[in-house]
Amino acid sequence: MSSIRPYQPGDRDDVYTVCIRTGASGGDATGTYRDDDLIPDVFAGPYVTYQPDLAFVVDTGEHVAGYVIAVADSAAFVDWYAVEWLPSFAAKYPLDTAPDDKEREAITFGLDLQGMLVPELAAYPAHLHIDLLPELQGQGFGRALIRTLLAALRERGVPGVYLRMSPTNHGARAFYEKLGFHELPSSTPDGPVYAIATDAVL
Repeated sequence: MSSIRPYQPGDRDDVYTVCIRTGASGGDATGTYRDDDLIPDVFAGPYVTYQPDLAFVVDTGEHVAGYVIAVADSAAFVDWYAVEWLPSFAAKYPLDTAPDDKEREAITFGLDLQGMLVPELAAYPAHLHIDLLPELQGQGFGRALIRTLLAALRERGVPGVYLRMSPTNHGARAFYEKLGFHELPSSTPDGPVYAIATDAVL
């Protein structure tokens, strides 16, 4: 039976697999880029490296099929990312060798430090990413993962958490709105930003 537990270092490969298999607005992005690690190296790897204690996974008993990952202080995370993650990322994925616009866009996400932040950091200093493989969707694991993360953030005195999402991922938007996330003033049609207080009742 699938269950939620804290992330462990041995889960990294599975987390990367979940990330790329949900990396096309919720669909499978495997084979889209020259290296399937590109999307996870932006949206998963730095998080489980920087703050693994704010990562929770759904373990099916055979593999990890979903996760929520977060950082409690987004500004501090960006400072760390600039020094500890960005140099190797930029060397691994040179922007000028990207074969197409899609890959250039993905690399640019990993290079855009300020794009990770929002003006509303005082109220929502944390940010998160959540992904579930199709085998887990519709079973309540998404809500349970968010609930688990909000509790962990509350314990750290963090008042709120935000997330950025693809404007074409309509399923994710519906999920977040159903849970009580709301759009922030800085949200745009091309770059939706949703947030929720950590004391929200889900």
